[in-house]
Amino acid sequence: MTQKIRKTEAEWRAQLSPQQYRVARQKDTEPAFTGLYWNTHDAGVFQCVCCGAPLFDSDKKYDSGCGWPSFTAPLVAENVAEAEDASHGMRRTEVICSQCDAHLGHVFSDGPNPTGLRYCINSASLKLEKK
Repeated sequence: MTQKIRKTEAEWRAQLSPQQYRVARQKDTEPAFTGLYWNTHDAGVFQCVCCGAPLFDSDKKYDSGCGWPSFTAPLVAENVAEAEDASHGMRRTEVICSQCDAHLGHVFSDGPNPTGLRYCINSASLKLEKK
């Protein structure tokens, strides 16, 4: 595994927009149906907005109806980590960029085949490298 990307809060704030910072670094969530990528159908690779790690391929994106970009699986499993999230009175599985610890969203077990998973990801945590 490569060396973790570490920056100061001031460095992250200088690099990211206020919304990107709130979501990716402070674990906020953008409102449903408002993010840049929830309804995009462009082909490409969705990368971490903080460090550029390749996270999800557009081939694995689908319309789950939840208002956030949804994927059935990560592009590179090693680039996505999971952590228990007990915030807001719920028990969920948080999805994190393994390279820089950016908050991406959550994964749920109500997705389509073949994985049965729904990676529900904030647009603010992503940037699309179009094919």
